[in-house]
Amino acid sequence: MTKVITYGTYDLLHQGHINLLRRAKELGDYLIVGVTSDSFDRGRGKLNVRNNVLERVEAVKATGYADEVIIEDYLGQKIDDIQKYDVDIFAIGSDWIGKFDYLNEYCKVVYLPRTEGISSTMLRAESQDTYKIGVIGSGRIANRFVPETKVVNGAEVVAVLNPIAEEALSFANLYNIEAYTEFDSFIEKVDIVYIASPHLTHYDYIKRSLIAGKHVLCEIPFTLNKDEALELYRLAEEKNLVLMEASKTAYCPAFGHIVTLIKSGIIGDVVDVKASLSKMVEPPTRELDAAQAGGAMTEHAPLTVMAIIKLLGLGWKDIDFHTKRENGVDIYTKGVINYPHATSSFTLGIGVKTEGNLVISGTKGYVYVPAPWWLTSYFEVRYEDQTKNKKYFYSYDGEGLRYEIQEFLSMIVNDRRSCYKLRRRESVAIAEIIEKYRNRENVTEI
Repeated sequence: MTKVITYGTYDLLHQGHINLLRRAKELGDYLIVGVTSDSFDRGRGKLNVRNNVLERVEAVKATGYADEVIIEDYLGQKIDDIQKYDVDIFAIGSDWIGKFDYLNEYCKVVYLPRTEGISSTMLRAESQDTYKIGVIGSGRIANRFVPETKVVNGAEVVAVLNPIAEEALSFANLYNIEAYTEFDSFIEKVDIVYIASPHLTHYDYIKRSLIAGKHVLCEIPFTLNKDEALELYRLAEEKNLVLMEASKTAYCPAFGHIVTLIKSGIIGDVVDVKASLSKMVEPPTRELDAAQAGGAMTEHAPLTVMAIIKLLGLGWKDIDFHTKRENGVDIYTKGVINYPHATSSFTLGIGVKTEGNLVISGTKGYVYVPAPWWLTSYFEVRYEDQTKNKKYFYSYDGEGLRYEIQEFLSMIVNDRRSCYKLRRRESVAIAEIIEKYRNRENVTEI
């Protein structure tokens, strides 16, 4: 039997892809098709892929030409796959002529003619709308957001809203956009709203933007209580709009792979998750202002609690908090979330420093993510037998916001209202845990 292998992204599957798969199939008896993973595409800078990997795999299967579909997830995998599957022929499109000649050492390389006049890039360009983004808030995160939009197709920041005219104008002049101090004037000029304003303003801005018919991407914390979060997601559903919490860690390639590996059982049953995050701040600053909902919990819990929920789920038994407060603000908080078959803890500080790592303990081994784990680019899977340890390296480009922006636009374009990387119910659960702390439920002062 002659085995043939080919690879591609297969985004927006079109006739050119189908022709290529047919030609590859005709070269032998058994065709293996490698479809690039979402994380691999992002790591190569392909941020404008429309269909997620599951959609692309199903599209390839539906052609009927593939006898087997595999996922391409890392550089160098082609050599591994050719040897692993005992491949006779490697086939690829003629636009790659010469690029894969090095594989002739392992099998025969065949460059197949491409179908002229059609490509995924062309289809994306023809169907890609440019979405006008309005930014609410002009602080630190907003200043990181605007440059990140420039590497994502279809995103253009055109306006900023800040009730303080001087700050709005300064931000607008820096990025050559329009400045507004009134919401009604601002909202008419944009298709999408990115909210990076103070915590206590999120609910009102989200609601007004959804009522105005705009998709919304909101910075963490999404809201500070469960009922508000539920109300907003229901409103977005009624309006058929995308509403997404901008938890950048949830969307970065490495963290997504951590969750996938854990769910696959690579370290056995998870028994404990420990997540820490601290950042020392000096007054005067919003983080230390009780009137602006400052404190370690509201600042950092959205990320640490997100990690715990992604790994252990929503079925916790009980939660308690231990906190150190100064001037009405928690400068340190440790939370313990117990599950029926596991436990977890998060340690947060804005006036107390701690190691900002993530440790996931299982019955077969553990995953260690070094500080700063929330900017994940590297992690290790460790075992009792250290010879079995494995290190994983991933790209974390720029400020990392590009990953959430890309996912947000993909949801809009593909008419998806929820994302598996951070589901709406998980976002609501994060708000619920923050609310428990703010209501002083099971809180012990230290």
